[in-house]
Amino acid sequence: MKNKTKPFPKPISLMKLLGPSFIILALGLGSGEVILWPYLVSKYGLGIAWGALLGITFQYFINMEIERYALVKGESVFVGLGRIFNWAPYWFILSTFVGFGIPGIIAASAKVFSHIVGVSDVRWIAIPFLLLIGSILSFSETVYARMEKITKYVILVGAPFVLLLAILLSRGADWIALGQGLIGMGEGFSFLPVGIAFATFLAAFAYSGAGGNLNLTQSIYIKEKGYGMGKYSQRIAGLFRIKKHKRIRLAGHDFKLNKENLKNFKIWWKRISLEHLMIFWFVGFVTMSLLMLLAYTTTYKTEGLGEGINFVINEGLVIGQTLAPIFGLLFLIAVVIMLFQTQLGVMDSTSRIMGENWAFKRINSNKEGTINLSKIYFIFLWAQIAFGIILLSFNYEPLFLIILGAIINAFGMFVHVGLVNWMNYKILPKEVQASVLRKVIMAGIFIFFGIFSVVILWSKIGG
Repeated sequence: MKNKTKPFPKPISLMKLLGPSFIILALGLGSGEVILWPYLVSKYGLGIAWGALLGITFQYFINMEIERYALVKGESVFVGLGRIFNWAPYWFILSTFVGFGIPGIIAASAKVFSHIVGVSDVRWIAIPFLLLIGSILSFSETVYARMEKITKYVILVGAPFVLLLAILLSRGADWIALGQGLIGMGEGFSFLPVGIAFATFLAAFAYSGAGGNLNLTQSIYIKEKGYGMGKYSQRIAGLFRIKKHKRIRLAGHDFKLNKENLKNFKIWWKRISLEHLMIFWFVGFVTMSLLMLLAYTTTYKTEGLGEGINFVINEGLVIGQTLAPIFGLLFLIAVVIMLFQTQLGVMDSTSRIMGENWAFKRINSNKEGTINLSKIYFIFLWAQIAFGIILLSFNYEPLFLIILGAIINAFGMFVHVGLVNWMNYKILPKEVQASVLRKVIMAGIFIFFGIFSVVILWSKIGG
């Protein structure tokens, strides 16, 4: 179906733009920020902090090229990729389900919560948590509005609390160590310490932000927020309100390349770039740095940290012993909430990814222009929950599940970075394409994740 031409919408204020970056930032809180980077710092110190800075900087540029497409076309990147590559929808459904169906984040949340309440079997917490996530998303009037509200509260309350703890517990020498670590200066090493688990480090690097196919949902979120040409798109309604938007159009709309429309685009681009820089990059970087600093001041060079996710529990115990028991308890509660919220966001994002790709193939095969996307979304949501419950029954260590998912998703990033940038080059008018400098940066990021994937694969098959 041919897209209808519509005028490029007038720009809105920066304050009204706030929203999508909170969601994409919160998707990484439970994997990279709360778990993987602090875990590595607790073992090797702050000399690896540069990896978190570089990782989230990479993801800023990746996300902005994803946003560029949705801003211009008013549709998700999956629609554009599906038009160019017939196999792309199948790839994104498979890689998303395999990469994020592994319930490592919710297992970590449940393990910390089980410690707080004194439950020995984590599965009795993790499975109800998954069911609660399904209920929250199913009973929303519109899914995006619910997600935006929850993530804003979690980040705007959680980040200042972590800052307070870091200020109370750290010394001047700790902040100096953090500053040195951001340029690769560690205690007795530069950039990477001897003996570091390379796969774990690169998994943390990939999760410095959202990671994997989750970055691609930024195009869906800004479309639903109404950025640019996304103003003309529809929203996913809750499971019990699907009659409200029974059929949704996936394809966006084009605009004429006249002076007024291009002027509006440029203003939109500057504002959404600033919004993403402030919320995703800056708040994300500060939150990661503080969580690493907190892990350094409480658990680095401490004996008896235990294996896997236990280092977080020990971190809470040290905070409680140093300040007051209530601070340790509040820290652990904050960790539980951030991990739970991350899994909530992951479930929403992955269901959107798989739902849109499945819907796109259905529309193409049936030659229809609209489809009941809400219904497809919730089928994938509850299928993931069922899969997660099955995996949880095997009682795997949460950290193992998180690292496994991160490795799978790092390869997914290599694929989608290349596909999105090729699509933007082929489909978008030259007037709204990335600058030469940005194209060079994106090429470098693509090559990096390519090497990343080869190194991990080689190390795992006995290289």
